[in-house]
Amino acid sequence: MQSDNFNQGFKYYRVLKIYGKLMSGEIVNKTEAASLFGVTERTFQRDIEDLRCFFADDADDSGIRRELVYSREMNGYYLVNKDVSMLNDSETIALCKIMLDSRAFTKEEMIPVINKLLSCCVHPKLRGRAVDYISNELDCYIEPNHHKNFIGSISDISEAVSQRKYMKIRYRRQDGSETERVIKPMGIMFSEFYFYLPAFAENAGKETLRGESGSSVGNGDIFMSAYRLDRIQQFEVLDRHFDPPCKTVLDERELRKRIQFLCGGRLRRVKFLYKGKNVEGVLDRFPASKIVGRSDDGVVFIAEAFGDSIDAWLRSQGRAVEILSN
Repeated sequence: MQSDNFNQGFKYYRVLKIYGKLMSGEIVNKTEAASLFGVTERTFQRDIEDLRCFFADDADDSGIRRELVYSREMNGYYLVNKDVSMLNDSETIALCKIMLDSRAFTKEEMIPVINKLLSCCVHPKLRGRAVDYISNELDCYIEPNHHKNFIGSISDISEAVSQRKYMKIRYRRQDGSETERVIKPMGIMFSEFYFYLPAFAENAGKETLRGESGSSVGNGDIFMSAYRLDRIQQFEVLDRHFDPPCKTVLDERELRKRIQFLCGGRLRRVKFLYKGKNVEGVLDRFPASKIVGRSDDGVVFIAEAFGDSIDAWLRSQGRAVEILSN
């Protein structure tokens, strides 16, 4: 009986050791493992089947799906995380590519983020291939000209947005001058190399946004500003809460549809005739737009956006766009 207990205990130890190796991302070779534990390869195979059953049962209880896979190329078993909430290798590489092409961060901040993604999400035996695939782009990475690290501030700013707290910021304008403002932060957005903080002025609640009909409610239009995060020199999250000035006319989702150019200014409503072929592209460019007419000449749109950057886009379309009202 004592011998049976010892053998049973040894099996538990052996299976737990194999489990530990698999969970740490190691490749477990049948011959090497059998030799290490002093058992036959058939016994090792039974251990593998026991672990397969365990992972299947654990998936039912925890919702985390793991699968033991044998690779001829790597000559052993390794663990694949089938959890849909986890990134797979292809998704990780794609995300790294998007980050590198965005040029959103300095090289000092970008490289650790890329390395952490590869380390956490790509299997160790496949990591070399993934690193080789993007290493040249890492070496050639061109960081933005502001050369400022700001990842550490994103969490605090996000908390201010989610809790609807005022922020006091010291902001450097494009001409180098600085100003201090108290703002109502509405979200963090990214566009063409830069992160932006769309926000309303402290007293913006006294006015209201222009509605879908184009008419104003209250004292006039609200003007929104878009602050580049890299130009925020200092900020303080104040212990005061605010109500979004847009909540009575536009919810936050609708607001985001109108700040695609991330340009400060009033909310504008423009009606134009589009004579081009890429109607879908116009709808993507202006998520808050709607088609109000069609003719042999083209499609009539009404689009809403903050600021004057919409004018630059309309001009860039040349003869494909005719402004009907502005």
